[in-house]
Amino acid sequence: MSDIPTPFEGLVDDGHPVWDRFIRVFHWALVVSVVMALASGFLLDASWIRLHLVSGSLAVALVVARIVWGFTGPTYARFSQFIPTLRQISDHLKAGADHARHIGHNPLGALMVVALLALIIALGVTGIAALGSGLKTGPLAASLTASQGPLWTELHELAGFILLGLIVLHVGGVIVESRRSRECLACSMVTGRKEERNGDLVAPPRPTHLVLAILLISGLVIGAVVTINGLSQCPLTLPPVGPMAQVYGDVCAACHMAYHPSTRPAASWELMMGGLGEHFGEDASLPEETRIEVAAWLTEHAAATTDSKPALLWSDLRESTPVALPDTEAWKRLHTSVDEASFRQRNIYSRSNCIACHADAETGWFSPFQISIPKEPKQ
Repeated sequence: MSDIPTPFEGLVDDGHPVWDRFIRVFHWALVVSVVMALASGFLLDASWIRLHLVSGSLAVALVVARIVWGFTGPTYARFSQFIPTLRQISDHLKAGADHARHIGHNPLGALMVVALLALIIALGVTGIAALGSGLKTGPLAASLTASQGPLWTELHELAGFILLGLIVLHVGGVIVESRRSRECLACSMVTGRKEERNGDLVAPPRPTHLVLAILLISGLVIGAVVTINGLSQCPLTLPPVGPMAQVYGDVCAACHMAYHPSTRPAASWELMMGGLGEHFGEDASLPEETRIEVAAWLTEHAAATTDSKPALLWSDLRESTPVALPDTEAWKRLHTSVDEASFRQRNIYSRSNCIACHADAETGWFSPFQISIPKEPKQ
C-alpha cells in the first residue's frame, strides 16, 4: 500500500478543530487571487492589466485581513501560537521524522506562512510604485518619476519570481508532510479539522475577538480607500497642450496621426523637420515660416520634457535618417504579443496608426488602460 494519503483520508467530521472558517476562506481566496495575479503578470499582455490590478489588490487586502485575524482570531490563527523561536526551529529540524505532530503549523510551515504574507505585501508596495512611476497612475503617480519605473518594475517582477519559488516549496512541503504524517493537510483546510492522535501538540484555547476584528478590518479598508483616492487626485505634469498643438495637428494629421512631441527626442524632431521634402517617401514640405514654428514647438516639448514611460522609451533615440516609431526596437519589443495580421485589418491598416488601438495615443500617455485592439469588421 502507498504511504501517500488519499484525498479523502483528511476529510474527517470530528477530531481537533484547527482552521476556523475565516482561515479557510482566506486560504482558498488567496490561492485564486495569487494565481490570477501571477498569470496576468507573467503570461498575458498589457491589455490584461485590470485583471492583474484587481487580483493583486485582492491578495494584499486578504493578507491585511489575515494579519488582523492573527491578533484577534481563535487559537490556531494567532501569530503568538505558531510563529516559532529559533530554538523551536532547531529542535524541529533535529527531531526529523520523530518530531511530535503539530496540530497547527509546525515551525517550518509557520516560517513559510510568514514569508508568503510578507512577500505579498512587498508585491503590493512595489506594484503600486511601478504603477505610479511607469504608468503615472495610482496613489504614487505624483511622487515618483518615469525614470524610476524600470527599477520598481524589476523589483516587482523579482518579487513575483520569488513568490513562485515559495509556492513550489510550500506545495512540496505540504506533500512531504502529508505523506510523513499520513494525513491530507490540504483537506484539513477544507473541513477545518484534523484527526486526533496520541502525542499531538495541542495549543491552549484562545478567545476570538470577532467584533474587534471587524472594526479593525473595516477601518483599514476605509482608510486605505480614502488615502489612495486622495493621493491619486494629486496633479501630474501633463504632456503639453495649447494653440500650437492644434496647428501641428492641422498640418500633420492631414496625412497621418499627429504624434505627440514626447514620442521623440529633440534631435530626432530636428532631423525630421529638416528633411520634409523626403518624408518617408513623400514630399511633406511646408512653408518655411510654418516649418520653423512647428519644429520649434516639437523640440521644445520633446521627450526630455515629459515625465511619462513612452517619453522615456524614446528619449535616447539616435538616428541619421528619420526612423518610423514602429521600426524602433522599443516599439517592436512592446508589440511582440500582437500578431502581424492584426495590423493588416482594415480598421487599423498600418502599424503607425497608434490611435486605432490606443485611445489616448495623441495625448502621449499610451496608458495600458486605454488599449483595445479592434476586431476585423465583417464583410
